[in-house]
Amino acid sequence: MTAGTLRGAPAAGEDGTAAAPPAAPSGGETGARGRPPEPSLADPCAERGAVTERLLAERADGGQGPAPDLDVFLSGQVFMDMIFTGLPGLPPPGTELFTDGLGSAPGGIANIAVAMSRLGLRVGLAAPFGDDLFGAYLWRTLAEQEGVDLGHSRRVPAWPTPVTVSLAYDSDRSMVTYAKPVPDIGSADGPYEEVLGSAPPSARACFIDIERPVPAWARDMRATGTTVFADLGWDATETWSSEVLDRLEHVDVFLPNAVEAMAYTRTASPEAAARALSERVPVVVVKRGGAGAIAIDARSGEVAETDALPVRALDATGAGDVFGAGFLFGTLAGLPLDERLKFANLCAGLSVRHRSGSLGAPCWGEIAAFGESGEVPEEVLEPYAFVVDYIPDSATDTVVRAEPTLRDDLQHSS
Repeated sequence: MTAGTLRGAPAAGEDGTAAAPPAAPSGGETGARGRPPEPSLADPCAERGAVTERLLAERADGGQGPAPDLDVFLSGQVFMDMIFTGLPGLPPPGTELFTDGLGSAPGGIANIAVAMSRLGLRVGLAAPFGDDLFGAYLWRTLAEQEGVDLGHSRRVPAWPTPVTVSLAYDSDRSMVTYAKPVPDIGSADGPYEEVLGSAPPSARACFIDIERPVPAWARDMRATGTTVFADLGWDATETWSSEVLDRLEHVDVFLPNAVEAMAYTRTASPEAAARALSERVPVVVVKRGGAGAIAIDARSGEVAETDALPVRALDATGAGDVFGAGFLFGTLAGLPLDERLKFANLCAGLSVRHRSGSLGAPCWGEIAAFGESGEVPEEVLEPYAFVVDYIPDSATDTVVRAEPTLRDDLQHSS
């Protein structure tokens, strides 16, 4: 891939925050007294539909029969992410810091749902939503703006939406979360499975978190040919129980980060952890952050590695989820292991250049524009030439971002 094959450069402010699309007209005079603001729910990735149609056409041309209801199905918890940026560090006890950046976006399982939908995958999500203001914002953003199918989700009365505050500084972040347990609503498998209300839809893939036992619906889907992808989060107890790894018998692709992989396998390097995990799961990908990633296909014995993109990282919030979305897309698109890894790496690298968590996931327009930005040398882009074939003709050079509810570029008018 040469620099000329990727079009345009993102229009961004001095802090790297990409421009948001124009707000949808709310009717009446702009700034009219006594009238509430109307958030923009314009689709920031209008070209995604062309990729959706291509994947469906390739499946039909390959004689694989009727397409399932969805490309990927997920279940989990959605958080309201509030992301403070531009911080010099964490405030010491008894002090206060002021910063010029605050964004908000759907978080938790929504990180990967949004990232996959932006790439053109048909995504369905089963999740509980609080019946408060945050819950309403999250539902509208996912369903109306990002095109995520919430037909298997439900609102839970009198349950507050979980909130995570992310403090982004020094190319990394610290987080504080408020969350109340989802009320017991009668499911033997737990509250996330109860929100399904019925059997899950048919899907080419599903994505689960193996911190908890693998739900029956995921095992049933796998038995009918669905590919099961899995990730996991930080173990707050730091016991790193081997019971978690035993759940990999129900998984096809596992995508832990290096710290988690080494802790669970009791190994001293990401590479050793990947080898240990490859004995338990067909495909394992260990994310090494700034050092890239390593993948092993235990069925073929193939090993692939990639370095991280040499970009300026502004906010790593959700980058691992964007990586997982890219790897899942590459898998469903039939890419070889090495290209799947590189595409995931590209998506994650693009996401950290922006501040806004899930809403920092790249659209195809940004992927098309990246080469002209001059951020990385041409020789670094060459291994990504295979991506060009997937860029829709409708992808524009102008990179837009979904409009956050709070942002650091607010315009004040008298």
